This record gives sequence, C-alpha cells and structure tokens, in this order.
Amino acid sequence: MFDFRSVENSGWIDCNETTTLVGVNESGKTNILKALWKFNPVSGGKIDILHDVPVTKLSEFRNRTEQIKFISVKFDICSEDVKRLEELSGNTINGLEYVIVSRYYNGQYRVEYSQQTKIDAVEREEENENKENYILVPTAVVRIMPKFVYYSNYGNLSSKIYLPHALKWIKGEKVQGIETNEEQVRTLKVLFDFVNLDPQEIMELGKDPKVVAMQRNRNSTEATPEEIKKAENDKEHRSILLQSAGGYLTQKFKDWWKQGEYKFRFEADGDYFRIWVSDIVRTEEVALELRSTGLQWFLSFYLIFLMESQKENKNAVLLLDEAGLTLHPLAQKDLVRFFESLSENNQIINTTHSPFIIDSSNIDSCRVVYADGLGHTIVSSDLRQGADKLNEKSIYAVHAAMVLGVSDVLLQGCQVVIVEGPSDQYYFNGIKTFLIKEKLFTPSQEIVFMPSGGVKGIAGIVSMVSGKMRDLPYVIIDSDKSGEDVKKKLASNLYNGSEKKIIEIKEFSDIDNCEVEDIIPFDLQKRSIDKLFNKVEDVYFEDDYQVEVSLVYQVEQFVQNYGLELPKGWKVDVAKDVKRQISKRKKADIDNSYIDKWKQLFSKLNK
Repeated sequence: MFDFRSVENSGWIDCNETTTLVGVNESGKTNILKALWKFNPVSGGKIDILHDVPVTKLSEFRNRTEQIKFISVKFDICSEDVKRLEELSGNTINGLEYVIVSRYYNGQYRVEYSQQTKIDAVEREEENENKENYILVPTAVVRIMPKFVYYSNYGNLSSKIYLPHALKWIKGEKVQGIETNEEQVRTLKVLFDFVNLDPQEIMELGKDPKVVAMQRNRNSTEATPEEIKKAENDKEHRSILLQSAGGYLTQKFKDWWKQGEYKFRFEADGDYFRIWVSDIVRTEEVALELRSTGLQWFLSFYLIFLMESQKENKNAVLLLDEAGLTLHPLAQKDLVRFFESLSENNQIINTTHSPFIIDSSNIDSCRVVYADGLGHTIVSSDLRQGADKLNEKSIYAVHAAMVLGVSDVLLQGCQVVIVEGPSDQYYFNGIKTFLIKEKLFTPSQEIVFMPSGGVKGIAGIVSMVSGKMRDLPYVIIDSDKSGEDVKKKLASNLYNGSEKKIIEIKEFSDIDNCEVEDIIPFDLQKRSIDKLFNKVEDVYFEDDYQVEVSLVYQVEQFVQNYGLELPKGWKVDVAKDVKRQISKRKKADIDNSYIDKWKQLFSKLNK
C-alpha cells in the first residue's frame, strides 16, 4: 500500500491461506484491509479521495489521481489461470508465473507480468472470426482476479426493522432525521436476499383493508367484503412466507454456529419486521438484540459472507476486521477453526488484538501491525520480542497466544513432541497437515510440536512438560554433533530407560550430520533459498547442490565461498515458505521416498 490513510509504504505483505494482522487499536490494521477492499470489491468499497488520501498530501494528489497508485497486489498464476487468460484474450501466453496489479486513485488498473512472460497474438482463421469478442490481456487479468469482501463489527442486524425506512436505505435513499448506518443496511439487504423475501411485498401483503379502502376512496375507510377477504389471504400468505424464511435461516445457520442450536422466527406487524430467537435451552423467544452480541455478530457475518463471497466470485478474499471480539474466548477459538474450514475455498485476512483469535499452531500466519514514530503504519513478520520497542504491544498478543497454546497442550492431554527450534516446528506442522490431508496418517491424539530454543534448551522444556504430563515427551533432534551430544546426556539422565522416545533424524536419512532440512525435498526449499542469494549474479545455489550432502552445511559453505552473509533467522524463513508450499501439494506432487520417511517418523509418534 502507498499513501493510503496512515500507510505511507507498507512494503510487501506475504499472505497465507489465512493471515492474521495483529496490533493494538489505532495501529492501522483497518486501513490495510480497507485498501485491499477498495482494490477490487464485491460491493461498496468506493474510492474516497477526501478520506483515503493522507491529509498532508491531499492538496498535492487531488488533481493528479491518475498518477498516484494506492495499492499493488501480486497474484501467483497457475496453469488454469493462464488457460482462462488465453481464452479471453485470444493470445498464447508462456512463462507467466505471477502478475502485479496496481490500482490508482482514479480507479484505473495497471498490470505487470513476471519477467519471463511472453505473450504472442495467435493469427488463425478461427480466432479472427471471434476477434471482436477478445479483450486485452491486462483487462483479462483484472476480470479474473479475485474480489474482496470486507466485514467489520459495525453491521449487526437490528431485530426491529421499520420497513418503509429499510426500503429507502436499500435503494440508497436517505431518511430525514436518521443517520444511515451503511454497514447495517448492507447486512439488512443480504438478509432479505438470503431468505428470498422482498420487503416491498411484505409491506403490501400486510396492508390493512381500511388503508386499501382509503386508497380507493379518500372519503371512506369502510372496506368491501372482497377487500377484507383479500387482506385475510394476503396476511396468511405473508405469515407462511415468513415462517418458511425463518425455517430456512435456522437450518442453514445450524451448519455453521457450534455454540448452540438456535431457532429464528420472522414476524411482520404492520410496517414493522421483527426477528425472534430461541434455542433448545432457552425456549422462550426474545428479540435478536437481546441475545448475545456474539450471536448477533456471527449471524450478520454469516449472511454477508454467504451472499457476497458467492455472488460474483466463489474464491473471494475475505477481509475480516476485528472478527469475533464480542465472542466468548472458547467461541473465539472455534472461530479460528472455522476460518480454517473457510480457507479451503476463500483466502482470509483478518485483524485482531485478541490472543484467542491467533492460531498458536500457525504463528507464521501472523503479521504484526504498529505505528512508527511518525504515526505511519508498519507491517512486519518479525515476531521476536523486543525486535522494535514500538511494536512490543502488538507482539504481546502473539506471545500470549503461544503461551495459551502451551497451556492447552498441558491441560488437554495432547501428544507433545519437543523439537530444537521454530524452523523444525514449521516443517513438522507442515508435514503433519499434509499427511492427514492426504489420509496417509491418522493421529491417535493431537500432536503438538514445541520448540525448545535450541538443543541446549531441550532438557529444561522436557522437565517442565513431563512434570505436567506425568510422562516423558518425544524428542526429535538433528544428527549433527550438538544433537549427538544432547542425545547422550538425555539418555544417561532424563531418558534413561526411555531412549526410544529420542528420535534422531539419521533414522530417516543416510546423509552425514543430517538435519530436519535433509528429509525435505529440495524442490520445496529451492525457491526460498534462491531468495537468500538473489543479489549474486550468474551464480546459482542449485548448480552446486548435492543431494547426498547436508543442505544446511551446503548453504553455509556457499555463503563462505562467495563472501556472502546469511540473514538472521534464515532457517525459519525457509521453513515458513516450505510449510506454505506443502499445504498446497498433493501426494502425487512429492517424491514417494520422502513421504515414506515422513510416515515412518510420524508412526513412531503415534505409539
């Protein structure tokens, strides 16, 4: 993002299937989501120069909006995307790995392609016949790129709706003396769409016969027998419609909300439309606004998501601003699991400052958002405590989530496995998810990998965990010298008689001094390792790579040979990227020899 509200230049923000922006209030999290929403909204999201451009630059930018971009988004391109672009443009496209689409304050888009891209016009007779149907490649890119759905807490439904006002709001009209809540109107509109009700029809069907008589004859309020009979039929028709709509919402909502079974009933009384709620515990009906704000939020979110994300693009990106903050902590944790299921079809970017809405098993999906000394919004993937004094408060929620994750492990009887560091944790979590997804492994209980902060910290973590678990956890260690030394110490002390719970990487690899990286296919690591050395011209790590030598050793030697310097935490960065890639792979995409190693290792943990 560039020059958008509090964001001066965000830099690239890498996004996973689910990405959580964590930060304190006023850090600028909402501004990040709003920029994405206005990039390509399903609905709403109009660019507002007066409020979107930073105040200090408004006078400079307002007359040259066509020159000022406020966002660039990079999309990875798959073979299906290329095929679709070729169909729309009538061109042959080769080497297209990604596109970068930028949007400017005048609403226009500009598209850049990956460096090796070649686009050739096809001159065949059948193509020429349909030439008028083709569009330019940049236009085709904009057409197929995903749309964005933005949702905040401010659109919760009211349970008592005055239909004449609702009709005006839905049509975009104002009601004199009442401030329009755009988010609430949006939710109201999708409610009627979802249950297939027309508010105008509901009003018409509920007309009193006296009103009908006055419309027929201003001097009389006496209805004819036919008008009375019609009014009776209309009200019965309306009652059946509302009953059917309430039953439909009840059934559909039941599939999503796991904190109780709720029943919804719609009622129309004159020009008023009401929503009543009951559940299996509290059978008496009460108005929606008298139920928990958590239920109100989830119902509103459910309607927005279901209608808008599927209206134009089933693969819409969901932008959830401070999602579920009114939910109970247990419901917030359910929401995290719910996000996981949604991310199978919809990429999710959410903001929060609650540790309960941070997935402690996927901390790599967190990005810290904070304001710098000038008040500009900064986004960082560096989650280290004290990395920057300004972001300590934002990072606090992430570290609290990690503590809660450890607490869950100790209190809920999970299978704890101690690993050396966070890079190992990312690798094994990625492998676990892959094996379960491909139905190659079924854990007898939840397996949680806990980093010890290096081999020297293993004994301390083991002592803490085993005291709570009343049993020794499994330990996975590298087969380098430091790993061998730790194994000897553990086997002669804490693990004396339980040596089988110490698992060495050399059990799954013939490489000398092997580490976890050596049981991961190199093609999964290649991309992120190349990034480490992208400043070195005409020299490629892949050219020197030897499959029979430890990968970490080779990287360190490569750096030494060319006088380079490895960035701090490079192993973690590589592991994060590998975890992302593994989550997208199928069984057929990975060499069976590696899958066999993974299955063998995890079978040891399942005993």
